[in-house]
Amino acid sequence: MLQNIRDNSQGWIAKTIIGVIVALLALTGFDAIFQATTHNQDAAKVNGEEITQNELSQAVDMQRRQLMQQLGKDFDASLLDEKMLREAALKGLIDRKLLLQGAQDSKFAFSEGALDQVILQTPEFQVEGKFSPERFDQVIRQLGYTRLQFRQMLAQEMLIGQVRAGLAGSGFVTDAQVLAFARLEKQTRDFASLNIKADPAAVKLTDDEVKAYYDQHAKEFMTPDQVVIDYIELKKAAFFDQVSVKDEDLQALYQKEIANLSEQRRAAHILIEVNDKVNEAQAKAKIEEVQARLAKGESFEALAKEFSQDPGSANNGGDLGYAGPGVYDPSFEKALYALNKDQVSAPVRTDFGFHLIKLLGIEAPEVPSFASLKDKLTRDLKTQQVEQRFVEATKQLEDSSFEASD
Repeated sequence: MLQNIRDNSQGWIAKTIIGVIVALLALTGFDAIFQATTHNQDAAKVNGEEITQNELSQAVDMQRRQLMQQLGKDFDASLLDEKMLREAALKGLIDRKLLLQGAQDSKFAFSEGALDQVILQTPEFQVEGKFSPERFDQVIRQLGYTRLQFRQMLAQEMLIGQVRAGLAGSGFVTDAQVLAFARLEKQTRDFASLNIKADPAAVKLTDDEVKAYYDQHAKEFMTPDQVVIDYIELKKAAFFDQVSVKDEDLQALYQKEIANLSEQRRAAHILIEVNDKVNEAQAKAKIEEVQARLAKGESFEALAKEFSQDPGSANNGGDLGYAGPGVYDPSFEKALYALNKDQVSAPVRTDFGFHLIKLLGIEAPEVPSFASLKDKLTRDLKTQQVEQRFVEATKQLEDSSFEASD
């Protein structure tokens, strides 16, 4: 299952993910939206959903920073038109809100596993062809995101991408076009004709006239140059019947394929951030207060909604969905994989602050049988051998062609 996702993730998502992050999201200021913690007077309402003045102000600030970065450090920021910046930022916020609402209304969705695979297969997050948590953290921090904020942003982008792909792949015609087609289809023509027979025998030409016409139109009677060639054609398909694979090689490749499958765990958490306004001691005291209330029997979900400072999961009771190894902060992941189902961890310190982590569920990987993968594995191994033989044959043909005298 995951291999299929990996194969299919090389389309528009994997090739455009970083371009979308840097160009589209940076311009519309959604990094600021994720960090918004206050709700002032609404800047706009989109089908009943609010866009606050605070969100708009932070989006404008983000646009201003992006423009100054593009125009250079010597650019005078006072020359920027504040009204135009606000109008552009608000339009971007409204457009995005509408796209997300359209995705929700159309019930577009994707699995958490698919989201994980997009992250794992994105080349910008890899080192030497493998996903690197350190590289992932470095890239998203440069963009101003935490891991949780980035996952929420990417999830929204995938939904918006589904909406755009659906629109791009659909077609319709207007009533005016239907009527125009009907008029063309049903129209008629009235015509009359007159046939005049030519009599070639009535025309007499002399040899001089024929030669004069030929001399004036000599180019019309010329034929293009022609050559006769012999050639050899190399086709990869011709090499498949010449190679074979061993059972032990198939078994080795099968074991390598299933080794990449990993257990998925569904986590929920309550985050108390450590930042410029809250020091480590204050954050620790707060998380211990939440832990004490949890020990008295209060609901984890209710406490997450009340106290958690992760905007991407707080409203969902702290639920982060299913994810495999390599997605979370190492300390967070270590604590999560040490829990039993429905167990809550002690406070865990990460770069973002203090967490209380609850394990909501465990999903074992789906391991395909050897028989179901045998044809694919055979094709993959044969393809490797064919590629090598084709390169060797191509080199031999090039050498022979170069050395030939004709």
